[in-house]
Amino acid sequence: MARTPATYTVHGPSLREERMRQGLSIQGVAAAARISRSYLQRLETGTRERMGAPRYIRLRTALKSTNTKLLAPSEDP
Repeated sequence: MARTPATYTVHGPSLREERMRQGLSIQGVAAAARISRSYLQRLETGTRERMGAPRYIRLRTALKSTNTKLLAPSEDP
């Protein structure tokens, strides 16, 4: 069984694009994910890139999105 990572690295521009594509406000998504508006804004702008698993899962659920759309590409050698 696959383990949930302790943290996730989100891709801010993709996160913002997904929110905007759905016509959702930053405040609405933040409230649905139970995170602050400023935290979500920092993720979208790339000021902050990593977030803990519980927060990330709530954010992904609030956006009804997938890891493929929200996570930064992995750096495979």
